[in-house]
Amino acid sequence: MRAVVQKSFGGPEVLEVVETEKPELLSGEVLVRVKASAVNPVDVAVRSGAFPLLGQPPFGVGWDISGVVEAAGPGARYEVGEEVYGMPFFPRAATGYAEYVATPSRQVARKPKSLSHVEAAALPLAALTAWQGLVDKAGVKAGDRVLIHRAAGGVGHLAVQIAKARGAYVIALASEGKHDYVKGLGADEVIDYRTTDFTEDVKDVDIVFDSVADGVRSLSVLKPGGVLVTILEHPSGELEQTVKEAGRRFAGVSVEPDYWALEQIAELVDAGKIRPTIAETLPLEDAGKAHEIVASGQTVGKVVLTVE
Repeated sequence: MRAVVQKSFGGPEVLEVVETEKPELLSGEVLVRVKASAVNPVDVAVRSGAFPLLGQPPFGVGWDISGVVEAAGPGARYEVGEEVYGMPFFPRAATGYAEYVATPSRQVARKPKSLSHVEAAALPLAALTAWQGLVDKAGVKAGDRVLIHRAAGGVGHLAVQIAKARGAYVIALASEGKHDYVKGLGADEVIDYRTTDFTEDVKDVDIVFDSVADGVRSLSVLKPGGVLVTILEHPSGELEQTVKEAGRRFAGVSVEPDYWALEQIAELVDAGKIRPTIAETLPLEDAGKAHEIVASGQTVGKVVLTVE
């Protein structure tokens, strides 16, 4: 099979397509014939060495996949031919940019019926990050006021939709040029963070979803007992202590595979309440270019590799 690997840390040019053996199945695993694999900012950070999550190369990056079960080991949850999507093994290596991925069957779920494989591949890591923060950690519910940073980003645009699907009132932070897009996702208010100090305009929110490491300032807009959800500052014991001393709740998110949450997300997708935005699709051979696009930070939505 073809797979994208890197033999050293560096720029996008270190990603290369190689021929390698298909992974062998263990009990409870499925072999997925990958149709599409999304590229996330964490992929870029791991490749460059800025976030040495996988230790020293060689290794393959990529986690988000959507595809078809080609083989199933004893006790696996799925049968050959079923369409599945997921984020296998994170934070360990999955080598998701590949023609085949072997994964524990409980780390993937049935693909939303209303989505293509490209669209489905765009969901797992970003949607699970939003879900595990807003639903599992913060318990978002109808009537909650939720502030979402970087609302047009890969995680943010899904966080807006998940919060709205749960009945929350969403206040979104995004640059002016993305306001119409974010309103189209369902946001009730959109604030230009570049020209407006949100701490002066926003008060008494129940949940802040912080994906930009702005926890200290975000704390000021939370009502007593409110929840600060952070996906970047969770190793910070100092921030957690500050939040607790202020009478608020701290919730750090380290995303992990979760087939049950993926099933809930798929139901919302098929009900028309969540839709991923695809910024660009590229073939597997252009993984390096995909990393360049993601690293620019200018995309709206997700960049996805097609695997044919």
